[in-house]
Amino acid sequence: MLLLLAAVLCAAARGQEATGGRFVCNAIPPGAEPGCGYGSTGNRVQSSSPLEDELRNTILQLRETILQQKETIVSQQGTIKELNSKLARCEGSRRKEYGKNTMGDLPRDPGETIDQLGKTMQSLKGRLENLEVRWHQQIASGLRELLRQRLGALETQLLRKVAELEEEKSQLYNETAAHRQRTESALNSLMERITELEKSNNAFKSPEDFKVSLPLRTNYLYGRIKKSLPEMYAFTVCMWLKSSASPGIGTPFSYGVPGQANEIVLIEWGNNPIELLVNDKVAQLPLAVSDGRWHHICITWTTRDGFWEAYQDGERLGTGDNLAPWHPIKPGGVIILGQEQDIVGGRFDATQAFVGELSQFNMWDRVLRPVDIMGLANCSAYMPGNVVPWIDANVEVFGGASKAALEICEDRAFDS
Repeated sequence: MLLLLAAVLCAAARGQEATGGRFVCNAIPPGAEPGCGYGSTGNRVQSSSPLEDELRNTILQLRETILQQKETIVSQQGTIKELNSKLARCEGSRRKEYGKNTMGDLPRDPGETIDQLGKTMQSLKGRLENLEVRWHQQIASGLRELLRQRLGALETQLLRKVAELEEEKSQLYNETAAHRQRTESALNSLMERITELEKSNNAFKSPEDFKVSLPLRTNYLYGRIKKSLPEMYAFTVCMWLKSSASPGIGTPFSYGVPGQANEIVLIEWGNNPIELLVNDKVAQLPLAVSDGRWHHICITWTTRDGFWEAYQDGERLGTGDNLAPWHPIKPGGVIILGQEQDIVGGRFDATQAFVGELSQFNMWDRVLRPVDIMGLANCSAYMPGNVVPWIDANVEVFGGASKAALEICEDRAFDS
């Protein structure tokens, strides 16, 4: 290529010579730039012509272009070699595949094979994507169902546990309430007993050794029993009393209930004998206790046939029946000592008031045996009432009535 360029340049020089200029072609020294500016000695000839400068620049540009094309050709040759190597490997692989064809089919066109492989690959890719989508959907659906079942089971367990805790809480609350109630009841009983003992220690030797004194016939002196009565179908009332009032000792006690102020009354009024009233029905008793001495009296009654008994100082002095038969004693009333009630707990009449002293007022919800009554009367037995016991804490006094210490058996012996 360089020789061709040198010939072109020489021809151009001859053309210049024909037009009146003169150029001489000389050999180019090794390593020198191609051109015509050299003499026979190899030295570069100085040129002052503009045409020579233009030719020199053109030669330099052509040289640079040739070098660039050379580099491009070398690069392309390497790429061609690499492609040929890859193509050879592909053809060898296809020959192996064709060699496995037992039917002896002829190899297909490479382009058609590549297209077919591309379509097959695309189809397989689509099927794989579909399978992945379906697999993910099935997994998601299965996971949702499993999660739903698991959440349902957990919710059921949680509700069962909450129900068990609520039941345990309720049982614990009930047990705690019952235990608290029992504890409070026991503490109240203990406090009452302590109060009774403190009062007895301060006033009486024992809680039952006292008397109630009602010295005047008025409508405002009386005692009140704090305990009320249950419904009863029989009763026994016993007491010690001392009176010399006249005419009549009055009303030692009365029990009134709503709707019936004379549910149970023991009264001696005016010149009448002592009377027992049950449900406002009257029985006269053969008792005489107005001599100013202590006397023990007991009265029994049962709803069966209205049968009654009257005891004085341990001896039975009279009996009778048909006193309010088959009538049960009503509960929830008030027991008053020393006054007769016209309404429950009040409206007293001074002419019916008891004047004297009372002690050991006890009541039972059954008929006591004669031997038991005799033991109480001669002080050989101590039997507090199971319904109303004579205890200091159970008796209140009002209007000037008073309580004082009394050992009834010693005082009675002294009177005798």
